[in-house]
Amino acid sequence: MAKKKTVFVCQHCGYESPKWMGKCPGCAEWNSMVEEKIIHDQKNRTFQTGARTQSKPIPITQIVSSDEPRISTSMEEVNRVLGGGIVPGSLVLVGGDPGIGKSTLLLQISGILSKQTHKVLYVSGEESIRQTKMRADRLGIDSDELYILAETDVHVIAEQMEQVQPKVVIIDSIQTVSQEDITSAPGSVAQVRECTATFMKIAKTKGVAIFIVGHVTKEGTIAGPRLLEHMVDAVLYFEGERHHTYRILRSVKNRFGSTNEIGIFEMKEFGLDEVSNPSEMFLEERAHGAAGSIVISSMEGTRPVLVELQALISPTSFGTPRRMATGVDHHRVSLIMAVLEKRVGLLLQNQDAYVNVAGGVKLNEPALDLGIAVSIASSFRDKPTSPYDVVIGEIGLTGEVRGVSRIEQRVLEAHKLGFKRVIVPMKNTTGWTAPKGMKVIGVESVSEALDAVFGGKE
Repeated sequence: MAKKKTVFVCQHCGYESPKWMGKCPGCAEWNSMVEEKIIHDQKNRTFQTGARTQSKPIPITQIVSSDEPRISTSMEEVNRVLGGGIVPGSLVLVGGDPGIGKSTLLLQISGILSKQTHKVLYVSGEESIRQTKMRADRLGIDSDELYILAETDVHVIAEQMEQVQPKVVIIDSIQTVSQEDITSAPGSVAQVRECTATFMKIAKTKGVAIFIVGHVTKEGTIAGPRLLEHMVDAVLYFEGERHHTYRILRSVKNRFGSTNEIGIFEMKEFGLDEVSNPSEMFLEERAHGAAGSIVISSMEGTRPVLVELQALISPTSFGTPRRMATGVDHHRVSLIMAVLEKRVGLLLQNQDAYVNVAGGVKLNEPALDLGIAVSIASSFRDKPTSPYDVVIGEIGLTGEVRGVSRIEQRVLEAHKLGFKRVIVPMKNTTGWTAPKGMKVIGVESVSEALDAVFGGKE
């Protein structure tokens, strides 16, 4: 007879307790413990996992390595984020805000792969097959190799995968899929964990590439246990602003390629369209001759991206000045303002500061520090910067400008877009050749950088 066990599981972090608690000891969330009944049925467990095979350790010199060809999606932005294409047998988790376009992107990828004679199974747990067909008609997708299944039972999905024998499977979404032998509701920690483990076993044993759509919480992280991100091979975030047409597909984990790689798309009436030159897109509406604006170069994976950084400094009307930042870490902005006040002499303690990265992109790299300092100083002094300048560098607490990585790629990207001058750390001025027509100025401190930008000593 099956043994029943009752545990209380936190729906935020997956912490298990034999008794109910108001506050979770793992993540300190209140009222997140939910009772779940776990049934240990040996017969059912054997049915799920199959006959156990005993594995033996093998010397690494006797293991034959083989490079399995990737499946190209013919969407270069998607291939870039995945590291060159879809790896057979991989498990990929795609997360994003509601309505951002996750289903649209994956349905487009399914349509492209099906036209390449790859058999694709699209499993929708949130929409009927007719609703999925309506979206496919809008995207212009019509192929006999694309199969649509509206199902939420993981065992039925596994049986249909065995019959169809697809190359790629889309699960939309993991929060709607459930197993009958688990009594908790779909989307709970136990359901998400066990269903993902089932799909991972199928992917690894059958060589099927599986994409799993995951919902996100109000904090912007993927809902469910953190274990979910550790189980999969790649984690992709699809992000963007609702009032912007641009979407960014960002890789935060990838066992088969570079992390922090981004692919940029534009949402149009008939689906997502690739943006081949993101730097030009981010700079197309830049105002020339405006104080507080500067262009910075950020490395997103293996690709340099040029964006406009804006700052607005105004006298505060409160006892404590405000520090607000969009697209960059606001703690980093406060640190740089403290350096400007202490090392450069700018009186910023009674000024409100607002820093924004134009275009809705989020950046997190030390090479942005010098651009933030220049934009703040430009707005504070009400002196515009040159529209042909690019600023790159990391700032230390003593006011020094430290070197950054891949300086040659950053400068080459700026040269392609018509910029004439780049201010870089002195350490990055040697060991490479600047493009013809590009003036490179090396600086050792924030004061030298401000003098170079505003026409002082170079």
